[in-house]
Amino acid sequence: MTTTKPPTPPASGGLRQALADGLVVTGRNLKRIPRIPELAIFAILQSIMFVLLFTFVFGGAIPLPDGGSYREFLMPGIFAQTVAFAAATTAVGMTDDINKGIIDRFRSLPMARSAVLSGRTLSDVVYTGGILVVLMLSGLAVGWRVNTGVPEFLAGVALLLLFIFAMSWIGVWLGLSVPTVEVANQVGFIVMMPLTFLSNVFVPTETLPAWLRPIAEWNPISALTAATRELWGNPNPFAAAGFPAEHPILLTLIWVAVLIAVFAPLAVRRYTSMSR
Repeated sequence: MTTTKPPTPPASGGLRQALADGLVVTGRNLKRIPRIPELAIFAILQSIMFVLLFTFVFGGAIPLPDGGSYREFLMPGIFAQTVAFAAATTAVGMTDDINKGIIDRFRSLPMARSAVLSGRTLSDVVYTGGILVVLMLSGLAVGWRVNTGVPEFLAGVALLLLFIFAMSWIGVWLGLSVPTVEVANQVGFIVMMPLTFLSNVFVPTETLPAWLRPIAEWNPISALTAATRELWGNPNPFAAAGFPAEHPILLTLIWVAVLIAVFAPLAVRRYTSMSR
């Protein structure tokens, strides 16, 4: 008696097919949002809570060196903090799909394997971008303004979206490396929270101890915050002159390229090893 192996789905190749499959997975991930609206609601409420707390509770106790508006200083930092936590969002979603067996189902389909990862990152860019829209409207309500033109505003938004994409690759790698959703959530929080507070998000870096200032100013979240402040004409104090102070936009682009170059291959390698 002979046994036969189940037929293996044909592999789909080509960049065009990979892009099409990635968009299908992106759509699948985005369809979860209206079905589980609590995911977006609590993410938005958490970010709005930070805006209100730091604007109305702590804002009066945190003077800026040049006497500028703390609300205009704060909001780009809140945007940067929100996009930094995209890594945790991606990690939780990826781990949840693995534990539910959805990734195994994708592997059995005649689709490009890259679509699982690209679809996850693209959907989280759209998801977090939607949260940014709500935050920007909240910022306008509490007094934040863009003091430059439309091109500078769009350039700042583009930087935020690029940073979300880079952080999503960190989240993909993390989500493929931890066993449960709870662990993914805790690890993402433990890593991202110190990074956001050890930065220029909430306070000028000159208020930090001297040995912490270089770390805070070279922090990728600080670079993104400073870049958007510069593009939007918001208060942007620095403790000292140097590359982060003089070229925050370029430094942000460098950080985006480095994060993608490091974590995208790690995520692909991890996913490939799981597929064997």
